[in-house]
Amino acid sequence: MARPVIERRLSEIAERLLRLRTDLAVADEQMAHFSEEADDARVRALVSETALADREHRGADRHARAMERHRADILVEIERLESSQDDLLDKLAAGH
Repeated sequence: MARPVIERRLSEIAERLLRLRTDLAVADEQMAHFSEEADDARVRALVSETALADREHRGADRHARAMERHRADILVEIERLESSQDDLLDKLAAGH
């Protein structure tokens, strides 16, 4: 692979990693919020023992789990891009 192509791909990966790390910070904040909301709903469901409170708890818990999955997906993509970045840097260092 030609050096300019490697450098261009490295630049693209760096930009994508920057966006993903920003997305990860947002996901962390949202996950904290949804987890706290789910915990509060769980306590309300335990105290009130009503069907409505239980339904609210399940909904809040679903949101928290969805955010956890989203965050995990972001981390997987970051790891994949970092691995690609390492491979490209190795090629660049080897003189390809």
